[in-house]
Amino acid sequence: MDEKQKIIDQLKEGLIVSCQATPDEPHYMEGITTMMARCAFWAGAVAIRANTPNDVKSIAGAVPLPVIGLWKIGRGEKKVYLTPTIEAAKALYATGAKIIAAQATSHIRDDGKPAYEIIREIKREIPEALIFADVSNAEDAKIAAKYGADFIAPTLYGYGNNPKDILETTHNYGPDWELLSSIIKAVKGTDSLVIMEGKINTPEQAVQCLYMGAYAVVVGNAITRPHMAASRFVDAINRYE
Repeated sequence: MDEKQKIIDQLKEGLIVSCQATPDEPHYMEGITTMMARCAFWAGAVAIRANTPNDVKSIAGAVPLPVIGLWKIGRGEKKVYLTPTIEAAKALYATGAKIIAAQATSHIRDDGKPAYEIIREIKREIPEALIFADVSNAEDAKIAAKYGADFIAPTLYGYGNNPKDILETTHNYGPDWELLSSIIKAVKGTDSLVIMEGKINTPEQAVQCLYMGAYAVVVGNAITRPHMAASRFVDAINRYE
């Protein structure tokens, strides 16, 4: 069995923990994401999702789990910001990301090409890497599967032309089951595997995602951002007043 298939098998019906932190967050400190990854490994996670080559390198050296690497470049400034170039993808792979996560939407990159073209570029220039396509809707997912993404997740839901964008609020604390179902249907019959990411806040929600057909689940905020987990309790309690 080749290394790619071993990683794919390892992720099946497992928990992937997103270990990210930014300097403006209250829990940020040097090495915090590596500490998160160690805790996730200790708890039984099957993989880690991490941002930037530096964090990928640190985490890959600290835990014996596959690292899904991404690089947010120009977030808040550009429409295509999540691993937007093949150079960014190569940097992630060189620092230990066995799986490269990249934006796979219809948004146009700086070079004039749609973001999902990164899938073909990675397959051509880094054939050893698995590809994790971050999409915003079922149409994106269909294209990502056609282009050969190994994994597809609605990471960028709410960042696109979804009809329910205007309904998204900070108080929406659950996964979008309709979206998950539509993406699973969109890639049916292909080799792409759907991984659910986004607003999974309880073990019960994670199990429901698997029951509906997700291959694995990614959980970040509910585990690695304690201030966001606490805010859900605060908001719920305040609404009772």
